[in-house]
Amino acid sequence: MDRRAFLSGLTLGMVWAPLAAEAQQPGKVPRIGLLDYGKFWDPLLQRLSELGYVEGRTIVFEYSTSEGQPERLPTLAQNLIQRRVDVIVTYGTPPTQAAKQATTTIPIVMVGLGDPIQAGIVTSLARPGGNITGNTILGPDIGAKRLQLLREALPKMSRVAMLWNPQNASNRAQFENVQRGARALGLTLVPVEASSLGEFDSAFTAMMKKRPDALIVTADPVQQLFVGRIIQFAAGARLPAVFQIKENVIDGGLMSYGPSLPELFRRAAMYVDKILKGTRPSDLPVEQPTKFELVINLKTARALGLTIPQSLQVRADEVIR
Repeated sequence: MDRRAFLSGLTLGMVWAPLAAEAQQPGKVPRIGLLDYGKFWDPLLQRLSELGYVEGRTIVFEYSTSEGQPERLPTLAQNLIQRRVDVIVTYGTPPTQAAKQATTTIPIVMVGLGDPIQAGIVTSLARPGGNITGNTILGPDIGAKRLQLLREALPKMSRVAMLWNPQNASNRAQFENVQRGARALGLTLVPVEASSLGEFDSAFTAMMKKRPDALIVTADPVQQLFVGRIIQFAAGARLPAVFQIKENVIDGGLMSYGPSLPELFRRAAMYVDKILKGTRPSDLPVEQPTKFELVINLKTARALGLTIPQSLQVRADEVIR
C-alpha cells in the first residue's frame, strides 16, 4: 500500500489522548516523525488507520528518508525535533542511534533492531528505561540457524558470503553469531561489507572473487532499501541466498528465516498508540519475536538448478511454487 492508498483508505477516528512525556493540549494533533521512512513501513500506517487515526485530521506524519545515505541520519533526526514531533519511529539500529543522540525526552519507538542492548540503545529489554522502546528482529543464535538451514539446502556448501553493514552495530552482533555458526559447521565465512548504495557494486565484485557457494543477507535498512539489486545480483551470479525477511523471498530470493517484518511494524503502531495515550516508553518492555518463519521459493531454486530436500520443504511455513 502506498501513501495515496493509505490516505484514501482511512476512516474517521477519534482524537488521541495525552502523550506520555507531557500532557497534550486540547485539540492538538500529534505529530509522528518517521525517521528513514521506506515502503516497507506501510503496515505501521495501516495499523494506525485500523486504530482509528486519520492522517491530516487526528494525526500528522513527518516523513524523512536518508535515501540510503546513513550519514544524513543525524541531520534528519534534528529536523524532526525542529518540527516538534511527539513521537519518533525508527527502523533498524543506525536511525535509532541517530534519534537517541538527538533527544532524551521525545519518545522513540524502534522497529526491528538486532540487539538493542549490545548496540547501546537500551540497558534492558524488560526495563528499557529512558525514552526508547519497541521491538527486535533477532532471537538467540538466529544467524547460525539461518546458516544451518542454508547448509541443509546445499549439503556440499563449503564457502558462504555474508553481506553486512559494519556501520550497523546490530549487524556486527549478527556477523559474530554467523561466524560462530560457520566454525561449528566447518564452513568458511566470506564477510563482504556494504554501508551505502555506492558500495554495492564493489562489494559484489569482491564477493565473487572469493567464489562463495551461497550468500547470507541481513535486514539492515540500507540493504532492504536496495534489496532488489541484491536479489538481481544473486540471480545473475547463480548464487543461492538466504534472507531474514519473507518479502525478499517473494521478490525472488531463495529462502528466508525470521519473524514477520510487517508484523513488527504493526506491533510498533501499538507502542505509538500506548505512548500517545499516556504510557511512558520506560514502562513498555522491548518485545522479542516469538515466531520465526521459514519460507522457500522453489521457482528460484529451479532457476538456480537446485533441488530443495523434501525434509526441508515440509518444515517450511510457506513454499512458493
